[in-house]
Amino acid sequence: MSVVPQVPVDLRPPDISPYRRGNTGVDYVHEFNSGCTGPTVLVQALVHGNEFCGALALDWLLRRKIYPAAGTLIVAFANVAAYARFDFDDPHASRFVDEDYNRIWAKDILEGDRTSVELRRARQLRPFVDRADFLLDIHSTHVSSPPIMMCGMTDKHVGLARNVGTPADLVIDEGHPGGARVRDFGAFNDPASPRHALLIECGQHWQSGVDVVARDCLLRFLAAVGSIPIATCLPHLSLPLPARQRVLRVTETVVAQSKDFKFLVPFEGLSVVEKRGTPIARDGDIVWLAPYDGTVLVQPSEDHVRLGSTQARFARYDDRGAARQ
Repeated sequence: MSVVPQVPVDLRPPDISPYRRGNTGVDYVHEFNSGCTGPTVLVQALVHGNEFCGALALDWLLRRKIYPAAGTLIVAFANVAAYARFDFDDPHASRFVDEDYNRIWAKDILEGDRTSVELRRARQLRPFVDRADFLLDIHSTHVSSPPIMMCGMTDKHVGLARNVGTPADLVIDEGHPGGARVRDFGAFNDPASPRHALLIECGQHWQSGVDVVARDCLLRFLAAVGSIPIATCLPHLSLPLPARQRVLRVTETVVAQSKDFKFLVPFEGLSVVEKRGTPIARDGDIVWLAPYDGTVLVQPSEDHVRLGSTQARFARYDDRGAARQ
């Protein structure tokens, strides 16, 4: 079994205990109604208990009392049981309690008989997910990486990501082989539905500045969906918009076939393997090769290796990426 390396924790996890008692009847979920016609927007953090840059962004939003000017805003801290276990000496251990909260969002699982800490919480939050016209799910990665916007399995979300304006790299994938994510649940994954969801990976979990990425993306998302005016956001934005946004299309998911998975090339998030056929990783007796020139490694990892675990995605840039006007 692989050993997860120690990574410095430069950020301080926020105290979210003041947000336990909200106004929805569900702990750590707050709802704000503008009284004006507009969308129902759900912004969510702590789907994974050790990814707290999103919790810092939501804490910032709530402390500044930035409320919607149109429609309804729902603010949710998701896997709070896992977050409560966060330990600076073992920061990876609090990703979940019983199972990954972001792999159980399928109707048959949510409505099935089995239970876990994460399923009980998902069933509490499902009514809010079902109501949302727009969802932003805020995450981070354990490997160093530029921010990436996970636009799900349908192209409809790319338009929203372009309206948000950040980050530079927008990923269309094939879903997660380990199970269904919140952002792909129900009508979010229906190309004909007007409902949209985005998942932002803000960078390495605890690296200084990842909280700023989360906050900027949160504010720009709320402006893009019509929840708050952009004028409200501008005084609080810290990062420039990228010169252009490009779409990365995942063509293959690298799922470990053994416990002996090892990369053969230097890697971090969005590393590029220039030549087709280059050996990228050895997996027992299997060698994973670059399927094309310019193969991009999306969320590569040598950690948590087990039979069936996802270690990377191979992707290529869509030539239709355009400069900002």
